[in-house]
Amino acid sequence: MVDYYELLGVSKTASDQEIKTAYRKQALKWHPDRNKSPEANTKFKEINKAFEVLADPKKKEMYDQYGKEAFERGGFGGAGGGQQTYQQGPFSYTYSSSGGNPFEGADFGGFSDPFEIFEQFFGFQSPFQRGGRRARRDVYELELTFDEAVHGVEKTTVIKGDRKVIKIPAGVDNGNRIRFSDFDVQVAVRPHQYFKREGQDVYLEKEISYPLAVLGGAVNVVTINDSVNLKVRPGTKSGTTVRLRGQGIPYPNSSRRGDQYVVYRIKVPERVSSRAKKLLEELKEEI
Repeated sequence: MVDYYELLGVSKTASDQEIKTAYRKQALKWHPDRNKSPEANTKFKEINKAFEVLADPKKKEMYDQYGKEAFERGGFGGAGGGQQTYQQGPFSYTYSSSGGNPFEGADFGGFSDPFEIFEQFFGFQSPFQRGGRRARRDVYELELTFDEAVHGVEKTTVIKGDRKVIKIPAGVDNGNRIRFSDFDVQVAVRPHQYFKREGQDVYLEKEISYPLAVLGGAVNVVTINDSVNLKVRPGTKSGTTVRLRGQGIPYPNSSRRGDQYVVYRIKVPERVSSRAKKLLEELKEEI
């Protein structure tokens, strides 16, 4: 069983300020928008639950006496609920009927809710209302191509009988949630054929011929916006990485951009002509 004190890394005698400080540290470490490990989402939810309980004197007293079972759904005073999902246009709509706000009445260390901490990093508003009281909000999942997520896009759909134009800012990533006036949009981004994304950075593997790797020269490389000619130094090894500063993905609602990294891979032909084979044999003697 997970212990709330261990989750935050504090002792049972920790002060309110120590609990707040520990929570903010752990929440920043495990937020899914910053931590891409598979367990980040679960860990982040557990950390928020632990802080909700330990930051409230009454809940903390109940936890110390009965353990976390007192706060589980169906436990002491637990509220029931459910979730339904259906498809509408380009969206998947999720409606949650769970009662109450799991963070209601908790003090989030100077922030009105646990997600407000991350607005300064990602430019997205919290899915919770200011003041600590949660409003029931509709959440729609919108699937984007890699290029749409990178460059931004407008999508038109019908929500509750009204035509809506959804403006997605450039640079959003898979799992990002964007708050609109009366609903939220959660983004799902399809992977690209050859670009690999890590945050706002982009990686591209580029094959170069063996003669080019040995002798050096130039090669044309695509970026997310255009293409560039890169110099290949003589004696380039497979796996050599070139950084293109500022050629990556823009940060949402910001002028900053990530970088693109080009990883050279030496292409080895499966078949060679007799003349090429002879030349390679001569080269073998030279090396």
